[in-house]
Amino acid sequence: MRRLPLSLLAASLLLAGAGHAHAADTRIPDAAVKAAEQLRDKALTDDTGYKIVSSLTTEVGPRIAGGVNDERARAWAIAKFKELGYDKVYTEAVTYPLWQRRSEHGAIVAPFPQPLALTALGFSAGTPAGGLTAEVVKFDSLDALKAADPASVKGKIVYIGFRMSRQKDGHDYGMGSAIRTGGPAIASGKGAAGFILRSAGTDEHSRTPHTGVTLFKDSTQAIPAAALSNPDADQLERVLAYGKPVSVRLDLDCGITGTFTGANVIGEITGRKHPKQIVDIGGHLDSWDLGTGAIDDGAGVAIAMAAGKLIHDLPQRPDRTVRVIAFANEEMGLFGGRAYADKHADDVANHQLGTESDFGSGPVWRMSASVKPEARAAIAQIASVLAPLGVAYDEKRPGGGGSDLSQMHGKGMAALSLTQDGTMYFDYHHNANDTLDKIDPKELAQNVAVYAAYAYMAAEAKGDFGSAPDAFKNDGAGE
Repeated sequence: MRRLPLSLLAASLLLAGAGHAHAADTRIPDAAVKAAEQLRDKALTDDTGYKIVSSLTTEVGPRIAGGVNDERARAWAIAKFKELGYDKVYTEAVTYPLWQRRSEHGAIVAPFPQPLALTALGFSAGTPAGGLTAEVVKFDSLDALKAADPASVKGKIVYIGFRMSRQKDGHDYGMGSAIRTGGPAIASGKGAAGFILRSAGTDEHSRTPHTGVTLFKDSTQAIPAAALSNPDADQLERVLAYGKPVSVRLDLDCGITGTFTGANVIGEITGRKHPKQIVDIGGHLDSWDLGTGAIDDGAGVAIAMAAGKLIHDLPQRPDRTVRVIAFANEEMGLFGGRAYADKHADDVANHQLGTESDFGSGPVWRMSASVKPEARAAIAQIASVLAPLGVAYDEKRPGGGGSDLSQMHGKGMAALSLTQDGTMYFDYHHNANDTLDKIDPKELAQNVAVYAAYAYMAAEAKGDFGSAPDAFKNDGAGE
């Protein structure tokens, strides 16, 4: 099939959207579309985003929520917003349980003694002094564990070995994360002494286990829970295949030690005509402690901050305020996103459109939206500006707003999803290899271009995108 030049493709998208437009539809003025195109092109050669993520990962490093670098990260974000020229910089408190990791070791004890590369999961309980040694019982899936006779589990260490594969949209993570978050609680309910899983990650040849949160409705029912690197999971499965009883020792010094109050850090580019109407973008400031949190989610913070900076530098501010949020403690349960949504729920109608970057720094390749029908023409206009960047508009797919802003979307905020290429993302996600060298500056700049153009156009739109209390509760969006 003959491919249209990008300029013609962009025009055809715009005309397709315009063909269904009516006089009352939300639209973006021609002058704003032209300005967004110029903003997009400038962003592609701008290195502000890369400088920001380099600064964060070098000057602060890992940023586990409530850890030694939590306050330093917040101070860094406040200073960076001010350095970039944001008009208003402030914080909003976020309180959550304080979980700490101090040390972790594991080993196969019998029949073939050898060490295991593993890492404790967030909200895991610690083991008793001297560690926990128990026989391993293997399950092929979460459903199999759910169906298991408690007598087969009691007093044992449960192991689930689901293996993720690389996918552009990362969809295998849905099952991998479900096992990690839900498996330990199910095992605990059946009397298990501990829980281990194959890491929710796609790196096959690196002994770098992937951490992540697990969830217990009652923290007093928490059991020791850890993730094995893929090669160590392979080794455990080979030992289990001998058909002999296999015992593993876990020695995890970790657990909840109280509560902690951190903060979302917010910077604003004040709207020229409607300063109380908000276009939301952001990323989460916290990270896990094994790497330096470059792709998860230093990149997202940098993309949003840099997009706001480019809008700030335009000759004239957009009509609405562009708000950039560096969310607190996404990793252990969306605490920053939940706090933000709770605080701003009564004002949801003023939050015009929002999305968060939290899937690394691969190029954005797909856009979807949850907006009122009368705003689809404006979304088509945004799509026409993003099309030359390789972004396809899926008009049938809902938009969830990203991880933290999914909570505001749940309150009724209109939302986009700007899906990045996550083919390699889960090689580094939540492990010690999440470092700055995994970020391609040109790919990061493409993300900044997408966010700058979208945020500017949404802030300039004539008409709204349909935000209202509970406006999108039935759209089926999920992040």
